[in-house]
Amino acid sequence: MIFIIFLLTLLSHSTTNASVLDFCVADLSSSQTPSGYPCKKSVTINDFVYSNFNSGNTSTNFFKFSITPAFVNQFPAVNGLGLSAAKLDLDVGGIIPMHSHRGASELMIVVQGRITAGFISSDNTVFIKTLSKGQILVLPQGLLHFQYNAGRNKASAYLTFSSENPGSQVLDLALFGNNLSSANLIKSTLLDPAQVKKLKAIFGGSG
Repeated sequence: MIFIIFLLTLLSHSTTNASVLDFCVADLSSSQTPSGYPCKKSVTINDFVYSNFNSGNTSTNFFKFSITPAFVNQFPAVNGLGLSAAKLDLDVGGIIPMHSHRGASELMIVVQGRITAGFISSDNTVFIKTLSKGQILVLPQGLLHFQYNAGRNKASAYLTFSSENPGSQVLDLALFGNNLSSANLIKSTLLDPAQVKKLKAIFGGSG
């Protein structure tokens, strides 16, 4: 009986492995499904190379940062592989506000300057560290975290994610970038009206 179970298990694994694709470069002309994009029919080595990271990125936003993503929509080769990357550039004084990635853990590899980064665990414990070139920090999936330039010069890092499409929710944008009324925000955040008005103006909220 044990031998039969073992044999069935072996056959099951063999069948499963035989049906697994080596890769599935996304066909971005098709619609995305919950399991990802359909596979592109014809691929070359160039499909597996991403060349849009460069060190000349400058910020054009209030927070003085630039993100260059290599997610599935920019780099179709990561479709179905459960990984992706991005390049982070922080000008002097640059900051990425508190945010989370519900679908992925993040690995930050500092390649220039000094970056302070931290996250808050589900029991409200704060973990924070200032990193220099060559240091790596892991930011666990789903937890609120932030990064800012801690030096006097530009700072940069490569980011990797455990999903081809990690998604992101910025806490301040979620609170102040929508049409939730100021009255409700004042009651739920304990901020005064002037602060709520200022933050709504920054993040494009109304109401």
